[in-house]
Amino acid sequence: MRRRLLKLIAIWLSAGLILILATGCHKTADEIDEISSQPVEKGISEVSESQEEESSIQDISEPPEEDSEVREGKKVPAIETDSSVETEDSEEPSEESTEEPEEPAKEPDDEDFVRVKDYIPDIEVMLMYATDQNFTGAVIYDFTEAYLRYGTVKKLAEAQEALKEMGYRLLIWDAFRPVSAQYVLWDVCPDPRYVANPITGYSLHSCGNTVDLTIITLDGGEVEMPTGFDDFSYRADRDYSDCTDIETINALLLENVMIDAGFEPYSGEWWHFSDTVDYSVEEEFDPSKEE
Repeated sequence: MRRRLLKLIAIWLSAGLILILATGCHKTADEIDEISSQPVEKGISEVSESQEEESSIQDISEPPEEDSEVREGKKVPAIETDSSVETEDSEEPSEESTEEPEEPAKEPDDEDFVRVKDYIPDIEVMLMYATDQNFTGAVIYDFTEAYLRYGTVKKLAEAQEALKEMGYRLLIWDAFRPVSAQYVLWDVCPDPRYVANPITGYSLHSCGNTVDLTIITLDGGEVEMPTGFDDFSYRADRDYSDCTDIETINALLLENVMIDAGFEPYSGEWWHFSDTVDYSVEEEFDPSKEE
């Protein structure tokens, strides 16, 4: 009995459910289409917006291809630039690379005349005959640089280096002396002890291998010597018996250094030295044209 009652209740509930479903089916086809299309259109719209966002993100994050593009499955080559056109960064060939290296200057021959300071830069030059501060009281020649034979300059450089080790340098008072200047000196002082007679024989100064000089300190200070330049007293010779001890020591220092370098001292003047190598008298070289 109970089972039949439960079965009837189940049948009744099923009939009611069927009635409800049948009633819902009376809606029109348009209403059903409207209801069914709403979620689909919304879904399509959301998918479209999502694709657009992804596309914009991809455009920002990925740089455009420079070399090629893929279109319709085909690779389109990038535009080629003309390699013959020079860019701003291209460098023109250096002119220096096309220039041939300069050949080193040829060393002068020993008999060539050269400017002393070109080869002994730290030597001091004060040509007394280029001023009126000499025994004549007049300017004898019109150049201020010392010129000598190159062979003589090399020896003078040795003397300079030896003196520098002892705290001294050389000071040149007279070097090459033109023949014309020798005539002027003879006219003023016709004494063969101090001035060579140009009529009977030229001065060794006119050969370019003789120099009158003294020593100074490295900073240019004076050093005590027997006399000044062109002193015609007996104190000018190399006897030194009438000189002070310090004057004698300094004069002998200069004399010994010059002898060791290859010079011969003149007995009548402590400042006068000649190269032991002889050269002929020079009558064409003019120092004034070199300056």
